[in-house]
Amino acid sequence: MNEELDRLFAQIQAIENDIERRLDANRAQFKFRLAKGRAVFEAKVEQAHRQLRTGVLRYLMQTPLRHIAVAPVIYAMVIPFALLDLSLTVFQWICFSAWGISRVRRGQYIVIDRHRLKYLNAIEKLNCVYCGYGNGVIAYARDIAGRTEQFWCPIRHATQVRAAHDRYKDFVDYGDAAGYRARLEELRARLR
Repeated sequence: MNEELDRLFAQIQAIENDIERRLDANRAQFKFRLAKGRAVFEAKVEQAHRQLRTGVLRYLMQTPLRHIAVAPVIYAMVIPFALLDLSLTVFQWICFSAWGISRVRRGQYIVIDRHRLKYLNAIEKLNCVYCGYGNGVIAYARDIAGRTEQFWCPIRHATQVRAAHDRYKDFVDYGDAAGYRARLEELRARLR
């Protein structure tokens, strides 16, 4: 890869790190600390949260009927998500072991913690669990697919890829046959 692209990718990484630092600073205003991986609020903050919770009945009465009507369709997606989750876990357990690739830690992607917020009612908590799981499974799948692609076909596409995974930047340029042959084992070795 040329130095100019390396510099641009480094700038992107620096910007992402800066965004995360600023988000951390924003989080500080909500007065919680992390203890054993869980957010713990001050007692007075938790009390204020409880007072802001909308009861389930009131929540349902305020929810448009069309939102309630599509709920079964939304929640039915938990079945494909669960099947994908299971399939990905089995896939990487078998294939990554055979290829010598380090496995993706599922818990880094599937984060379910928003249900602990005291200002959410039971329906909102269920929604937050569902969204954390569904989006987590998709992110987990993306990393597993990205590692698989890096192992078998670390070549950029001829056309632009929207929102490419973070490994894509290190792939060999489309049409660079010599680069592909020269770098394939190096790119595979990075996965171990």
